[in-house]
Amino acid sequence: MNRDTRVYDSILELLPDEENPTPMVRLARMSPDPGRFELFAKLEWMNPFGSVKDRAARALLRDLGEKGKLRPGCEIVEPTSGNTGISLAAIAGVLGHRMLAVVPDKIPEEKKILLKIAGAELEVVSDALCPSPGMGDGSINLAKTHAKAEPERYVMPNQYENEANVRAHLETTGPEIWRQTEGKITHLFASLGTCGTITGLARFFRQKGAEVKIIAVQPSEGHDVPGLRNVAQLEVSKLFDADLVDEIFEIDYELAYSRAFDLSRAEGLLAGPSAGLIYEGARRVIERDRPEGLGVMIFPDNVFKYTASMARHIPTLGQGLSPADSGPSPPPQPILKGATK
Repeated sequence: MNRDTRVYDSILELLPDEENPTPMVRLARMSPDPGRFELFAKLEWMNPFGSVKDRAARALLRDLGEKGKLRPGCEIVEPTSGNTGISLAAIAGVLGHRMLAVVPDKIPEEKKILLKIAGAELEVVSDALCPSPGMGDGSINLAKTHAKAEPERYVMPNQYENEANVRAHLETTGPEIWRQTEGKITHLFASLGTCGTITGLARFFRQKGAEVKIIAVQPSEGHDVPGLRNVAQLEVSKLFDADLVDEIFEIDYELAYSRAFDLSRAEGLLAGPSAGLIYEGARRVIERDRPEGLGVMIFPDNVFKYTASMARHIPTLGQGLSPADSGPSPPPQPILKGATK
């Protein structure tokens, strides 16, 4: 490995750490109060397998190895709404292990295909068992059943309960942000899912003795953003620590898609809907409190896995895609349309 020339012996050497961080980008046109408050996006889609979940997947598999559970020939089984499964399947494949991903039917088709490309075998669970994408006990219990019924074949990392998920961010994401901001960070904005990211980051900043406000941004109920949860849906996760979170800010989930669209048009950031949701939460907090300082938003992944969902929520994206419906393009939607929702 030579990081100076970016020549590596394995794709796994691209996984991030303090010396090899994912980039942060300052918002320009969409920063709510640039004169008083610097707002940065940490681009987690720059991880080698496309999302923030690369960090957790590496830590989960390392944890299994250290416990002697990652035996030669064994297979990984894990419930997933997509990103963790993609990361686990890819890393496990490099290490010589196959993976069975138990997924809710509602997750986008793009993610199911990407899971297969990454090497996962899919077991798709009925929406009746997992009524929200990536939520509910159905996929989790089914994965646990496989692991218990065939312990010689399957091992389950269990991203919802395994503290290695939290340690991944305590040991990598937190130190990266601290170094990249020169310790000047005052606000951290992240979403809720397994809660490994927000819990690990909060613990890191508390251990540093830094006065960093930890703000969780959650979607409104009835949302269709895979992997995101609001507090009412956190019963599946054992990693959430309410004492570490200063505020939970709820945003109309429709804005996750329109803000992702805005970030692409105005900032050149091809961000996924979860990033759009986090941005909208950060924007509202900054406009409400008018703080001075520096904020970092965790942008979990990019928009490429969500193109069909984006077209469903922003109908103009589906216009002019074939000769039959081509013609003058509709006028661009204004940046921050619907900001009063």
